[in-house]
Amino acid sequence: MHIAILTFEGYNELDSLIALGLLNRIADDDWRVTIATPTPTVRSMNGVVIEQMSSLHEAVGADAVIVGSGIATREVVEDPAIMGVLKELDPQRQLIAAQCSGALVLAKLGLLSDVPACTDLTTKPWVVAAGVDVLNQPFFASGNIATAGGCLASQYLAAWVIARMRGKDAAAAALHYVAPVGEKEEYVERAWRNISAYLPAGVPC
Repeated sequence: MHIAILTFEGYNELDSLIALGLLNRIADDDWRVTIATPTPTVRSMNGVVIEQMSSLHEAVGADAVIVGSGIATREVVEDPAIMGVLKELDPQRQLIAAQCSGALVLAKLGLLSDVPACTDLTTKPWVVAAGVDVLNQPFFASGNIATAGGCLASQYLAAWVIARMRGKDAAAAALHYVAPVGEKEEYVERAWRNISAYLPAGVPC
């Protein structure tokens, strides 16, 4: 299984790297998580430079894709080279999730035409202008598409991906591992309240 986290210039570290860390709690040999970028390196909104682990062309063929957020998302959706690759994303064959302003990318790709979305408060007007109903909640999923709003909601996206691909127990274990000591059960319960309603009935425990 390949899970790609799309990460662009000006990316938000919390959005991409929390998801990366949580997803890598799964240590199976067939489980691969990558930061997918359009260039060999990208610099975050706070100056953190990371190297490409997979290309956008590889990412659009992944089993699951998380579209990360950042301060330059409006520029991303106006870049025909990037969007030309991302138009290959297909919820019929893969899980597709978006964090904060990543919802704008999905909106511009037409993937939210009949799906409400979560996003951050700064991005909300742009997503609404793109014709999408924005919800006042941290997480929402419909079928194979999920969105989250607020940097620390990235844990919900990652847990949703794990639950869909490895089951609820695996997702709960990953959340429990990263949760603060003394708050682990409460932390997992709160996360699960936000995720569980959006999991298909057949997701294994």
